[in-house]
Amino acid sequence: MTKMKLVNVMEEIVTGLVRYFLHSPEYQTFCHCEECQLKIAAEALNHLPAYYAASENEREEIFNELKNLKQMESINKEIIRAIHEAGKRKHFAK
Repeated sequence: MTKMKLVNVMEEIVTGLVRYFLHSPEYQTFCHCEECQLKIAAEALNHLPAYYAASENEREEIFNELKNLKQMESINKEIIRAIHEAGKRKHFAK
């Protein structure tokens, strides 16, 4: 029997996308250290709804629902906003 735990699927998606964005050519001038990545993810997540799952099956279902075009546009918009907000602070610019 697998131990169950709550997982915020939105958090999984956002943290992966923050890493992806910060390593892309458009954002190469932004710091992409772990601290900055976490602060950007937290900023974006504070403006996005949480989607919790209690099992791997639920996680997969939610993940697939969040991958639709409308949801991804909303998630990407919040991440980009959070990156630019972070870029206004001294530590975040290279």
